[in-house]
Amino acid sequence: MVPSNGADEVALQRSYSDAQPIDEVTARKLINEIKQIMDQLGVTFFLRQGTCLGAIRDKGFMPWDDDVDLGSIIGLNGLTESIIETVASAFQDNGFFMEIERNSHYINLAMMKSSIRIDWTTYRIIDESIVHYPAIWIPIRLFTSLKEIDFIGAKFLVPNPPEEYLSLKYGPEWMTPKKPGDYEADVLQMATDAPISPVSDNSNRESHRSGGKLRVLNYENEPVFSAKVRIVGVGHFKTNKLGYANFNLPADGWYALNITYDNHEEVLYMEKMNQDQTYTYRP
Repeated sequence: MVPSNGADEVALQRSYSDAQPIDEVTARKLINEIKQIMDQLGVTFFLRQGTCLGAIRDKGFMPWDDDVDLGSIIGLNGLTESIIETVASAFQDNGFFMEIERNSHYINLAMMKSSIRIDWTTYRIIDESIVHYPAIWIPIRLFTSLKEIDFIGAKFLVPNPPEEYLSLKYGPEWMTPKKPGDYEADVLQMATDAPISPVSDNSNRESHRSGGKLRVLNYENEPVFSAKVRIVGVGHFKTNKLGYANFNLPADGWYALNITYDNHEEVLYMEKMNQDQTYTYRP
């Protein structure tokens, strides 16, 4: 039985809705435990996204980071989907709660233990690249010969060169520390506008034609006409006179949005959205 102390569905959902900075001491313990499991199974992984940024720029975890980001590439270093299942079982045997998401771009293991979320994303190679959330193409050449660095008293791997990887993900100003609420806009500027959102294993590309709606309201709770709605990796949309923007999602999942009207702009970096649903945005 999986322990319930910070290692269950409730803890996982809380990590998304109430993203609190990780406890560094606990995070150090968990990432070393994961490294031990991975090393025993012969699985190569690297630090990615915010964890890589902290390791390279800050020489440790960023004080406001809310999870631990790890990655591997399906098809490199012998990693297969069956091996991912073996690793998942090993994590569960060691007390990690886990939720697995599979789609056309990656298989992600969102794991919880001691109230800390660890996201191990195993990417699929697409046109000699992998796709980072929300819709950023990273060339596979940055992962074929990973670089070893010192991090929290141990040896870990990062994309090579890490500076290019971080610039592609966070923009040219990645060396400037930015807290949540500031860096998301930089990430969205690096994301493609082409419709590349991942399609889940359970999705039917042709069956969902009625689409979804997002209603944009202002501070007075009134509908906003001609507001610009960008759903990253899906497209750009405008609201009608009733404040509704119509769109089609390729799959249920996490999406980044940018809402703009008049002098107002807001980035919603991680929103769980489902096909054929109606949502309401308030600033």
